[in-house]
Amino acid sequence: MNRPAPRRRTAPLTAAALAAVLLLAAGCGDRPTTHHKPGTGHEQGTGSSGTLLAARDDSGHRLRDLPAADAPTVRAEARPDTEGGWNVHLTVERFRFTPESIGGGALAGRGHARLLVDGRETARAYGPWFHVPPGARTLTVRLYADDHTAWSVAGAPVQTTVPLASASASASASASASASASASASGSTAPSTSPSAPARTPDPTPTGRTLDIRVTGSTVTPAPARVELKKGERITLRVTSDRPDTVHVHGYDREATLTPGTPAALTLTADRTGLFEVETHESGLVLTQLVVR
Repeated sequence: MNRPAPRRRTAPLTAAALAAVLLLAAGCGDRPTTHHKPGTGHEQGTGSSGTLLAARDDSGHRLRDLPAADAPTVRAEARPDTEGGWNVHLTVERFRFTPESIGGGALAGRGHARLLVDGRETARAYGPWFHVPPGARTLTVRLYADDHTAWSVAGAPVQTTVPLASASASASASASASASASASASGSTAPSTSPSAPARTPDPTPTGRTLDIRVTGSTVTPAPARVELKKGERITLRVTSDRPDTVHVHGYDREATLTPGTPAALTLTADRTGLFEVETHESGLVLTQLVVR
């Protein structure tokens, strides 16, 4: 009589093998990472928010365009530090800092900021507070996605520029801002406070709108903000400076000479859509931003 073949005994899994199986099983259920694969560039991340433009910012990073309603905004407030320099606080909307996913895909509402002191990139910010050493004249804060592309609207980077004055001048500016806020509460008109703040409406005139701007040292009053214009609308920029300079409207290539103490009027018709900065040549101050739709 034929006997059945003996059954083979299966050796029990070793502890190491069992642990490996469990790790593989757990890994299959993980959420996919947004980090790019080894050997690929930052701009080849998995995120696909916005439209990746061929244009680059002045630091060489490509722009990632979003509609204005979806794009983040940033405001900056600089306060003199008792040991020198400035403590800067950022206020962002539709955006959060995500240092844990830096190098990953470009997801709307996430990323970090880069700091440009006097036009040169000096550091990154992964949170709302940071310190700028003494000696700087202007600070620009620009928002970037996790893949290091720059968030933009209508081809213009999402950023804000703050003039950095001496501690005493900054304190005077703060006092002036407080007085303006008090006047606003009493019923007087007070302008908006930053390039990324809600758009302000200049005073109407028979020939369009007029925006009065005063430059004292490195302080711009009212603080730079975005001005919303409809295509075809006329606007007059009336600028008074305490030093000789030139005011220039980028994109329109319009200029006016500034004579100390004498208002200079520059009138233009907003016949091109986009975002256009108005700045001074010698001091390099951003006076306002025109958003034409």
